[in-house]
Amino acid sequence: MDAKEIIARRVALELRDRSLVNLGIGLPTLVARHVPPEINVAFQSENGIIGFGAPPPEGMEDPNLTDAGGGYISALPGAVSFDSAFSFALIRGGHLDMTVLGGLQVDARGRLANWMVPGKLVPGMGGAMDLVAGARRVVVAMQHAARGESKIVPELTLPPTSARPVTLVVTDLAVLAPTADGLVLRERAPGISVAQVLAATAAPLIVEGEVPEMQLAA
Repeated sequence: MDAKEIIARRVALELRDRSLVNLGIGLPTLVARHVPPEINVAFQSENGIIGFGAPPPEGMEDPNLTDAGGGYISALPGAVSFDSAFSFALIRGGHLDMTVLGGLQVDARGRLANWMVPGKLVPGMGGAMDLVAGARRVVVAMQHAARGESKIVPELTLPPTSARPVTLVVTDLAVLAPTADGLVLRERAPGISVAQVLAATAAPLIVEGEVPEMQLAA
């Protein structure tokens, strides 16, 4: 099981029955493959669809069915499409139960940076700012490090997406919960020790007693 699948499987366990959930582009879209069978979730994409599912099999792609990043998705029975204005009215109106976003950095206060890649020309932050501000729960799904550098940092060195702290951070090494006192290490990945998580993390972590191993969706 690779790092992205570990993250997607663990994030899927945060889904709640009869909830409206936004999946950001990239790694977060993999969560749609691991929805627990006992729950019913409606996935929303900011480009204007509710009710999408996992990417279709090769050869079954429909150019009219894509996520916000242009990746192919499937439409489940009952799916609806609408324009961008309606989509952002849902987001800004506080109607999303949860959003799952990728990240470039998360700091010790739980603030996310996920829209400006150093050295790359980007037009803007897209819908990430609205999603962090508008969703009831914000879960960050990202790898713990990039090119040997921790993405969990004491202070952001990239522009923040929002001043609001996220709800939870799920990486290939750990589950972290931002609190008023700092980042709490809630779970560790299978086969990973607390010492390994601490060594791979630039920001200070709060360790409270025995840290359980994360469970992964089937």
